Amino acid sequence: MPRLDELLSRNLGVSKGTIGKMVEEQRVSTTDGVLFTDRKAPLPASDGQPVVLVDGQPVTLFDSVVVIQHKPVGVVTALRDSRHPTANSLLQGAPLFAELRPAGRLDLDSTGLLVWTTDGMLIQRLTHPKRRVPRTYQAALTVPFGALPPDLTLEDGYRPDIVELRELAPGDVHPGLVLPDGDFKLATITIIGGAYHEVRRIFVALGSHVLALCRVQFGPYALPADLPAGEWRAVSQS
Repeated sequence: MPRLDELLSRNLGVSKGTIGKMVEEQRVSTTDGVLFTDRKAPLPASDGQPVVLVDGQPVTLFDSVVVIQHKPVGVVTALRDSRHPTANSLLQGAPLFAELRPAGRLDLDSTGLLVWTTDGMLIQRLTHPKRRVPRTYQAALTVPFGALPPDLTLEDGYRPDIVELRELAPGDVHPGLVLPDGDFKLATITIIGGAYHEVRRIFVALGSHVLALCRVQFGPYALPADLPAGEWRAVSQS
């Protein structure tokens, strides 16, 4: 079983030495009020995530976590950036915040689902081309897209793997798609892969242009309709 100081230090973002001092000061206990006297004590078995009390407040101890985020326009998918605010900075307070890494990216002007996790194997399963994990987007376009040829090739020679492409009914628009002013057409597209600006370049190749773009699904993870832009939610690992 994992040790108290290992998990508590990771979840509080402090050193194991700090946890040791907290234990010595009788600030850490079980949910039944039994004080921990040894910072190296193994945590008791639990059906879910173990919980301890620190200064009387419950702290859930995660060993691994998946966090979904609704990325807003104007932030980049990065841990740090000198020019733009980062999606990572909006995750403050998330479990294991310092260890979270994104599975894939969204560009500055796109909104929608970002998946963050501490599990490197999950990132590989979601992003490796051989895994063929689908990603679904909704888009507002300048004009209707043209017919999809069976051998669509983009300007750099890349051939996108399009699973589905169709018009989108107004009633099916996800709240995460920021609709522009004026006239526009709606579309939804599911692709395998994630090349640079791939969805935007696909629509250019089909005679249109993206005005707004939102990722609504990434493999088994979907963007909840009730998750506001900039917010996050811890979810079960799929």
